[in-house]
Amino acid sequence: MAAANTSTACVGTSRSRLSRATQTLKPVRRQVARREVSCSVSNVFDNAKEAAGKLAAGLMASAVLAGGLQPAAAITYKELQGLTYLQVKGTGVASTCPVITGSSTTASDLAPGEYSVQNFCLEPTSFNIRDESQKRPEFVKTTLLTRLTYTLDNMTGKMTIGKDGTVSFKEEDGMDYAAVTVSLPGGEPVPFLYTAREFDAKGTLESFSGDFTVPSYRGATFMDPKGRGASTGYDTAIALQTRSDADELEKENNKNVQPMRGSMVMSIVNADADTGEISGVFEALQPTDTDMGAKPPKDLKITGVWYAQLDRA
Repeated sequence: MAAANTSTACVGTSRSRLSRATQTLKPVRRQVARREVSCSVSNVFDNAKEAAGKLAAGLMASAVLAGGLQPAAAITYKELQGLTYLQVKGTGVASTCPVITGSSTTASDLAPGEYSVQNFCLEPTSFNIRDESQKRPEFVKTTLLTRLTYTLDNMTGKMTIGKDGTVSFKEEDGMDYAAVTVSLPGGEPVPFLYTAREFDAKGTLESFSGDFTVPSYRGATFMDPKGRGASTGYDTAIALQTRSDADELEKENNKNVQPMRGSMVMSIVNADADTGEISGVFEALQPTDTDMGAKPPKDLKITGVWYAQLDRA
């Protein structure tokens, strides 16, 4: 009987100890659980902050042009050739024209003669549109809506420098157009095809100017939401066949993709007679998109910097 009481007492003691140990472990488990949840929440917030930072960086890069700033620090052509794809990716360097540094020569030191133009590059630094809604129409600043893909690069052409300092320049080929969309201060989006196609200029080493072709923003095979196109699709809107000859629908039905004209003035600021590199500033005027002739174009003024390499023809 005494042994049984002793055994029962031991069991009771073990149960009480186990109960106390369990009660002791519960707060510890709660603390560990809280720490795990806290760590998980912290990781979520860290990931969210990182994602938000990347998004903000992208938005800032898209808004760079609106402030008239370059998306990245420009480098020389030699430095650019020394970079790999991964070193250029995401830095904005691909949207800049090379610069000339350390040159002791000027444009007047370029020898007269005929040259082939290589790596001709145009980098806009501002897009301004004439606001016709004001009493005195003037060019207003815009906000870039598309990505940093507005630079025209790898263009080729010909340049002739006369003994009297005269210059003739012709653009022939290359990446000479880019689809861009900007926003007016009121929020209206304005698409256009930024280009320097067939640029033909004459002047002096200090300044030369000429005209260029502005192709239609949409091609002849593009069809609007009602299936109307310049060379394909319906002649009129399907639901409005009886009004196909109405004056207010004439421009919508008869698509126009004829190219227009623009003009540009260029100035040589830096030149390296040893390497044949030249660079400077430019200002161009061209029309915006007309929605295939349905809307009147707006006047667009583009300013920026340019770069090219001259090789003896």
